[in-house]
Amino acid sequence: MAEKENVVKEKIKYVGLGDLDETYKFARDWFWKEEYNLVEDSYSEKIKSAGKEIEIEWTAAKKLTDYFKATLKIKWRILAMTDVEVEKDGKKKKMNKFGEFGMEVKGIIEKDYSSKWEGSATQKFFKEIYNKYVIPHRTEEKEGIIMQDVQDFKEEIKSFLELTGRR
Repeated sequence: MAEKENVVKEKIKYVGLGDLDETYKFARDWFWKEEYNLVEDSYSEKIKSAGKEIEIEWTAAKKLTDYFKATLKIKWRILAMTDVEVEKDGKKKKMNKFGEFGMEVKGIIEKDYSSKWEGSATQKFFKEIYNKYVIPHRTEEKEGIIMQDVQDFKEEIKSFLELTGRR
């Protein structure tokens, strides 16, 4: 069984104008560009008196080596979202007003994700030796890559929300 370890967790909060469809496409395209395999685990939408409530969960995974795999868990939570029409440069544009836009991004490192070292007790013993004494530096290096990807994604989404909110 693959060993999974949380590396980093970041949160984004935003209130204001934006475009959910464009934000969704931007986030999806970011993962594709970074060569992550993206899966939408769930999508739910509820109509409330204050506006729409939307929850989305994604899992993005990318092989780093034959032994290490990066997994990012992304949870979207949008509260009190309403559709609005704004005028920019003399043109009307449909946008969304977010009562609260929240996103949680969790970075996870998986070791031996294909369970090659899980056969016998001897293999498990050597896997422990390998993890503890042979590859700690490589593990830290891969964790750094995951932390950087989570940070980059967070900053890109924040910037995108700020830019689309001002357009």
